[in-house]
Amino acid sequence: MDLRLTGKTALVTGASRGIGLATVHALLGEGVRVVGAARTITPELGATDATAVAVDLTVADGPARLVDRVRSELGGLDLLVNNVGGGDTDANWTGGFLDVTDQQWSDAFDVNFFASVRTARAALPLLVEAEAGGAIVNVSSTSALTPHAGPIAYSTAKAALTAFGKALAEEVGPRGVRVNTVSPGPVRTAMWESPDGYGSQLAASLGVPHAQLLDGLPDTAGMVTGRLVEPAEVAALVAYLGSPLAASITGADHVIDGNSVKTV
Repeated sequence: MDLRLTGKTALVTGASRGIGLATVHALLGEGVRVVGAARTITPELGATDATAVAVDLTVADGPARLVDRVRSELGGLDLLVNNVGGGDTDANWTGGFLDVTDQQWSDAFDVNFFASVRTARAALPLLVEAEAGGAIVNVSSTSALTPHAGPIAYSTAKAALTAFGKALAEEVGPRGVRVNTVSPGPVRTAMWESPDGYGSQLAASLGVPHAQLLDGLPDTAGMVTGRLVEPAEVAALVAYLGSPLAASITGADHVIDGNSVKTV
């Protein structure tokens, strides 16, 4: 399917790996000019045709500096993909509420919420000027819908991001900018598969081998597909929502989770 994105411009945050890197590949494959931003530029991101920009979006002026670079590199912006998120791998996220420090709450909101808020604020003037209307896609999580299923600070920050997208869509829709949210369930990314990621920490806290936890995760999460979501599947949805084919879709939260969320 031709998404009619050839010649469009996009900024993807958290682009070094996982969903972000898959989104960079998907957009480049549709003929989009892409700036891929990440705290650290991985060899995989550097090997793409995207313009890779190293930036820490948890620093207050990071998003504004990034958008200035986008303006100089691309001359404008049609699509912002707020994918940056996750958590500090040095922090243990498997404890309960009383184990989460103020600093961990602050860090979780900085990377999973405020980074996207500030990047959207910086990018909005460019998106308003987009010839056929701009679009924002925020990557949240099904943890926002089932907060008990993830670390409490992470889930709460993602819930805030989902609410932010709904509210922003209402405000900027009359200015020609669409805002949607994508909420993946467990995805085959470093968050689950890395030996120092959340999946490994969770396995250790449960006293089971990491590989065993991953093998059983789809069933534990209630995924009727019997497997984790692939990053490319999420990226395809993001690309569609950013395209002119989705011109009437805005203010919606699109769940891609193998039916792990059972509520309507």
